[in-house]
Amino acid sequence: MAPVTDAGPQSEPGLPPGQRLAEDMPVTHYGPVPKYRPDTWRLVVNGATADGVEHHLDPEAFAALARGRVVADMHCVKRWTNRANHWEGVLGLTLLEAVPPAPDVTHVMTWAEYGYSATVRLEDLADPQTLLATHLDGAELTPERGFPLRLVLPHLYAWKGPKWLRGLEYLRGPRRGFWEERGYHVHGDPWQEQRYSYQE
Repeated sequence: MAPVTDAGPQSEPGLPPGQRLAEDMPVTHYGPVPKYRPDTWRLVVNGATADGVEHHLDPEAFAALARGRVVADMHCVKRWTNRANHWEGVLGLTLLEAVPPAPDVTHVMTWAEYGYSATVRLEDLADPQTLLATHLDGAELTPERGFPLRLVLPHLYAWKGPKWLRGLEYLRGPRRGFWEERGYHVHGDPWQEQRYSYQE
């Protein structure tokens, strides 16, 4: 009889490889929950902007951007998937139109509180389902969920979408963020099971 090979965790139908369905969305993050200070909060967009200027969007300027809604699953690299979350906020495409990158930009470093960072391709930020989210399931985000702003990229593993988003830095090439420097995949496509840097 041939030996049995362990192929690793099997997926449930309709989920990316190795994922299991989670009825609720577990709360996970690195570090403490930051305190929101509206008087000083800004979303900074810098790096290789089309006009060469660093842009600062205060809460009022961000709230003035067109709103969008996305219904999408969330896939965590810890092997859980939560289905059909209703997100509301500003589409990545809307932000890119408001503060366009230079023509040769290929990647974006996303920055959050405490210096947390994650790198994504420009095309990932421009994906129709990418959202800078302020609300989840009809309610304002809680602090533990990323209030006042979190990046949601449903087509990538969840670590690519930081909670407590504070900045987008346009890059002319890839650069590794917090978890990418610690052994995680530079792209992070759950359908390709791109979990770790050795797979690159």
